[in-house]
Amino acid sequence: MQHMAIAAAATALVLGGGSAAMTGNHAAPVQAPVEMSNPMVAGAAMLPNESIYENAANSPVHSTFMAEIKAGGMADTLKGAGEYTIFAPTDMAYAALGHDKVAAMLSPQAAAKDARYLVLRGRYDSQTLLKLINQNDGQVKLKTIGGGTITAMLNGPTNIVLIDAKGNVADISIYDIYQKNGVIQVIDKVVQPA
Repeated sequence: MQHMAIAAAATALVLGGGSAAMTGNHAAPVQAPVEMSNPMVAGAAMLPNESIYENAANSPVHSTFMAEIKAGGMADTLKGAGEYTIFAPTDMAYAALGHDKVAAMLSPQAAAKDARYLVLRGRYDSQTLLKLINQNDGQVKLKTIGGGTITAMLNGPTNIVLIDAKGNVADISIYDIYQKNGVIQVIDKVVQPA
């Protein structure tokens, strides 16, 4: 009888994905506590008690994005209070534009415009974006702090894509990296203002 209870507990553990507690001759599934944690970015921990700026600076794949943020005068904004959402292109996304284009984007005047295009006021996690997309007939226009517009829509049942003012399309490749002052959405292409 004891072997049957142990076998039932092992089955509950394998099938239920949680742990099993023995009660008499029966195994009762017990839910493991769920801990909310941020996804890692290229092996780097993204800490929810840090600012957007601190976490993005810690990412090994966002050095060009950080250079643009600094050149554009956005560092203090992303270190401070308030709630922001940033669409953070990876270094590979910038590299796809070519060296000359990226060098031009990092000039203070261009960076000020481009960096502000990647930032929204408010916390737009994936659930908020999906809700807004569904409420607005499949797409929603998001106002950036630079005054531009990025369109968010679905590509498939859950994949959110962004379309910039020039018609370029970027996928959100890592969703919902929460910070004390907002959320980072990692994107695979650079989106730019008109």
